[in-house]
Amino acid sequence: MKVYNYAAGPSMLAEEVKLEAQRDFLSYNNSGISVTEMSHRSKLYIEIHTEAEALLRELMDIGEDYYVLFLQGGASTQFEAVPLNLLSKGKADYVVTGNFASKAYKEAQKYGDIALTASSKDKNHTYIPNVDDLNFREDIDYVHITSNNTIFGTRYTKWPTPNAPLVCDMSSMILSEVVDVNRFGIIYAGAQKNIAPAGLTIVIVKKSLIGNPLPICPTMLRYSTQAEKGSLYNTPPCFDIYMAMLTFRRLKKLGGIAAIQKVNEYKAGLLYDFIDNSNFYKNPVVPADRSLMNVPFTTPTTELDAQFVSEATKNGLVALGGHRSVGGMRASIYNAMPVEGVNALIDFMKTFAHNNK
Repeated sequence: MKVYNYAAGPSMLAEEVKLEAQRDFLSYNNSGISVTEMSHRSKLYIEIHTEAEALLRELMDIGEDYYVLFLQGGASTQFEAVPLNLLSKGKADYVVTGNFASKAYKEAQKYGDIALTASSKDKNHTYIPNVDDLNFREDIDYVHITSNNTIFGTRYTKWPTPNAPLVCDMSSMILSEVVDVNRFGIIYAGAQKNIAPAGLTIVIVKKSLIGNPLPICPTMLRYSTQAEKGSLYNTPPCFDIYMAMLTFRRLKKLGGIAAIQKVNEYKAGLLYDFIDNSNFYKNPVVPADRSLMNVPFTTPTTELDAQFVSEATKNGLVALGGHRSVGGMRASIYNAMPVEGVNALIDFMKTFAHNNK
């Protein structure tokens, strides 16, 4: 039975990437050494590290005025690293559109004057505040947003334009659609949704923003620490960076981000169109703000929701349970999810609805 994994993260990886990793696992590039055991100072690994950064720069069109850092600690560590590195004036504004945006806002409050500019909590995070209505304070160090909200299934389709660096947690949408990096001071993302196994965090930071952290900022959280050493200050997550390199290679081969964006829009369109034309399933998100990556939905009752998840699992459609804070179901259809996986889910949804009217 073919199994499709709709987990929000760690999520599925492309089959060809996993097969290539399997072939290399015991002996990378005929070296007789696995990536999991080679020294991060070795020539073999440095080649992997260098190619991964070069490919990501090419895919996202990242200029030389940005550092690309390969870090540990998950995107959640950046909730504190960002204010610790950027709060030179002591002020920042946050827009809260979901669980992780809320956590970032809470952590930053430890280190300065942090204002909540806008929130979508009033409607259970089913929309994105109108960026044209956002009023940011003067003389702030940065503005923080979360571009795609994994739990609630929303995404920004237009970026705020503050008179300060824009910092974005892009964990659950990085590489899924074309983004102008130059609009941001910092982009950070955990790799476990669209790139690689859990353990790697990518930080793309404008060079002009590093070098003036708060005195209390730990050495390991200073962007300058890793920038000066090419992300090799300490042992990096070597295998995850290798897996990221394979994913970047695949994405380049497919035609780059613009090409995968078309596929993602098609996949999401199939699922949303089915839900919208159904009398059985509902999606709570304002249509204009719907995520391409995470699609929450419900049946008429919580009992049927539980039954849906159970029967779907038996049919090879796994990890469809919604987050505990919202319930229902959630299909995460990241870059690695093939169109066939979305069609398989829709076919099951049709059958389940017919059998439970």
